[in-house]
Amino acid sequence: MTEVLIVSVNYRVPELAIKCLASVAAELDNMPETKMVVVENGSEDGSFEKISTAIEENGWQDWASCVDSGRNGGFAFGNNVGIRPALNSENPPDYIWLLNPDAEICKGAGNDLYAFMESHPKAGFVTGDEIDAKGELQPTAFYRFSALGEFVNTMRLEILALMFPKARLPKQPGPKPFQGDWLSGCSLMIRRGVFADVGLMDESYFLYFEESDFCLQAQRKGWQLWYIPGGRIYHEAGSSTGIWVQDEKSPRRPVYWFESRRRYFLKNFSPLYAITADGLWMLGYSIWKIRRFIQRKPDFDPPYFLRDFFMNSVFMKGFAIKEIKNT
Repeated sequence: MTEVLIVSVNYRVPELAIKCLASVAAELDNMPETKMVVVENGSEDGSFEKISTAIEENGWQDWASCVDSGRNGGFAFGNNVGIRPALNSENPPDYIWLLNPDAEICKGAGNDLYAFMESHPKAGFVTGDEIDAKGELQPTAFYRFSALGEFVNTMRLEILALMFPKARLPKQPGPKPFQGDWLSGCSLMIRRGVFADVGLMDESYFLYFEESDFCLQAQRKGWQLWYIPGGRIYHEAGSSTGIWVQDEKSPRRPVYWFESRRRYFLKNFSPLYAITADGLWMLGYSIWKIRRFIQRKPDFDPPYFLRDFFMNSVFMKGFAIKEIKNT
């Protein structure tokens, strides 16, 4: 019986996906009964053939497979392609482990997450440590998105963050486990019961905010979300999207990011709250831009960020959000 199913959604990073598979292969003896499915999400670059060939040539067929989603429907859609048939099978896995294809698991990572879940029955989610390309430890647990948080985080003023600590998004990794409001989907183990209570991930999100939304739905059903020091992965962030570029000028933010953010606030809160969140975001960011200019701070933000935000805000796009029924 498969106890853990790893689901990894590939989009135009087949070489990294193969490295991810290799890191899992090296850890199979240290993990519970584990299978892995790589969902090829409409890359149209030969990814499916490359990954399938690597699985065959390395003799990974007993535990790994690659499936073609048929189109690039986004992160939630791709994960659901891998999750849905597993949950509907005669012997569904106890846990689903979402793992980015640009991540490599370290020694003991899978067993760390699994052992924690086994000993904490109220835990619906668990994540661990993430090491970036520079070897630095990155946050994987966060406070909930909020209207106040939109102001505090766009202002980038340390005194505000100290005054309102729960408005600052990241919760810094530490030596002890702690609970978060939402967890990074880069490496995220989820108990099967969460899907029974919440359903699959919302495919109306193309990319970003989908794991925040999914965690919120589960939290409202009483499930706990945990970070643990362990379960370590190496992660080359943004390999598929290129949105996040550390210490460099970021590219222009794609429309789907704004749409996902707007959907998150409108789906989970009132229209008035969404208006407040958008207004405070723009106010905080405008003040930051003025302060950055006066203090001559480096500008790593995407070009036209404020203008693009306003054009995709509730002030311009209204309160309608698209709905896609997961089947």
